[in-house]
Amino acid sequence: MFMIILGVVAVLISGSAAWSRQEPLDRPKGQFELPQSTVGAGPITQAVQIEPFSELKYRHIVRQAFDYSCGSAALVTILKYHLGLDVTEQQAMEGMLERGEKEKIIQRRGFSLLDMKRYVASLGVNSAGFRAEIKDLLQLEHPAIVPIDYAGFKHFVVLRGIRDDLVYIADPSAGNIVFSAKEFAGLWDRNTLFIIYPPKDKPAVAQLALTDKELGVFDMDLVKDHANLEPMGNAHLINRAINSGFGGVYLRKQ
Repeated sequence: MFMIILGVVAVLISGSAAWSRQEPLDRPKGQFELPQSTVGAGPITQAVQIEPFSELKYRHIVRQAFDYSCGSAALVTILKYHLGLDVTEQQAMEGMLERGEKEKIIQRRGFSLLDMKRYVASLGVNSAGFRAEIKDLLQLEHPAIVPIDYAGFKHFVVLRGIRDDLVYIADPSAGNIVFSAKEFAGLWDRNTLFIIYPPKDKPAVAQLALTDKELGVFDMDLVKDHANLEPMGNAHLINRAINSGFGGVYLRKQ
């Protein structure tokens, strides 16, 4: 996939490139030659790091182990990748069962925000639940657990932040995905969010924070208003390729 994307970027840069097969040459591991003849320069060698897309899609996300464990996986995603606490999903599930209303948890086959609050309090961590609007999310300083209602199912995800009217989500079942703000507003269950604060004596590791090299992963099953989406021009694609390091946008058709 990386080579295909690299080829697309090369075509966009040159305008009209001819495809040709180049035999690999001996060179340090993780390096390749990027031809620059179209801009008047000779070949250059650039070190790159290649990793499977599956790992990139689930980077800094704890994947839920069971169909009903989205809440515990979302919770541990924040504890591990935002606060830097060494907690497993199994430990979180056992902790919430111990401190929560066990019968209700078993009956609904899932955990509530109250169960999460009780568990993180046992870790000495402060947390709070809020009602908010989309505009309020622009001011968030920490990632938040938010419930969404999609196709009649309740699901917990981690809201990482908003950028350019796009809502970046770490989903324990689907990985890193992006919704339009309009689409997210329709899925957001009762405008609820749950924030877990890092201890005052231990700054957050903040691995869920959005970066300038953020890879946009678009789920077109959820972005339904296609008429309002402007087509990407070559300049936009090249800019995304440079900023992301890969330049890939994942589209899943209906």
